[in-house]
Amino acid sequence: MIYLDNAATTKPCIDAFRRAERFITEQFHNPSALYDEGRQLQSELKKARSVLLSKVADETWFECIFTSCGTEADNHAVFSFAKRGNAVTTAGEHSAISACFHELKNKGNVEPRITPLLADGRVDVEKLLSLIDDKTTFVSVMHVNNEIGAINDINAIARRVKAKNPRVIFHSDGVQAYGKIPYRLSKDVDLYSISAHKIGGLKGVGALIKRKSLVISPLVMGGGQESGRRSGTENTFGIMHFAYSAEKKFSCLKEDFERVRGMRETLWNGLDKDVYVRLSTEDGTPYILLVSAKGLRGEVLLHMANDKGLIVGTGSACSSNAKTRYSKVVLACGFDEKTADGVLRLSFSPETTKNDIQGAITILNEVGRELARRMK
Repeated sequence: MIYLDNAATTKPCIDAFRRAERFITEQFHNPSALYDEGRQLQSELKKARSVLLSKVADETWFECIFTSCGTEADNHAVFSFAKRGNAVTTAGEHSAISACFHELKNKGNVEPRITPLLADGRVDVEKLLSLIDDKTTFVSVMHVNNEIGAINDINAIARRVKAKNPRVIFHSDGVQAYGKIPYRLSKDVDLYSISAHKIGGLKGVGALIKRKSLVISPLVMGGGQESGRRSGTENTFGIMHFAYSAEKKFSCLKEDFERVRGMRETLWNGLDKDVYVRLSTEDGTPYILLVSAKGLRGEVLLHMANDKGLIVGTGSACSSNAKTRYSKVVLACGFDEKTADGVLRLSFSPETTKNDIQGAITILNEVGRELARRMK
């Protein structure tokens, strides 16, 4: 089976599993316990925080709160700081952000403001800035779009946002960026969400990176773990696996970036241009290629490809239960409904091979041509 839905989830890293296995078999204790074994685990968690932070941020200025996933990290950011005035985000956000903004609207305490996208999927920065005023309290801009793969320059955007209103808390969903593209967070970014299972970690683990001086209220309450900012017994095994996976990913991040970009372009160049059009641009993340078989159903092609041994997506897996038939991101980029209906998202990992790419080209061309013939 060829797997090209890595933007949805990645295969867990076996090397990281072997390194972390002792936190199931031997060091299984509760890290909040007062006995020596518990304190030892707290020391291990401190090392994991340092690993995850140091890859993208200055530990002098930033710290991280462990969560159950990227969605929880996003929710924590929104509901901690979007409490009054107005909050601004983009039309291309993951549902973990857009659903929160919908809830803000329902509650009526905060005015949600949505910024349109450019044709390539990036946020329209000038229109974003036009929505910010002296009552804006919170801004969230996704780093890498999870469907079309567009990259937003969040450091530059955050700097301009703070220049207009220094009191704004700036957040970015970095789930599709962390461990995949090279960057460092600037001091203008206040909050940043990451997730383990997008880089070979396990499902059920994430983190919210925050500026140290920022006081954050808890979203999950109870035992007072994470210095009172996120209650619940820490998933020691999952956290350590996340840190070990990150070490592996960042050790060859730039090399993987170039190699995966080459595979993405090889796949695109091999697709039948009478069937497929490209929606994502070359300067987006190399890990995502969004195409459309215009006039055909992407969901039908997905199942036809699956029957032949290829796994792909049609967009965000977290939006698969949505009532709308079309991707809101694709429509927000200005594409019509026929194009949105034919979308396939092909997403890669460093473990993707040249044989996977060649096999995917063959299968996608076969199913695309077959369905096109049926539709005539």
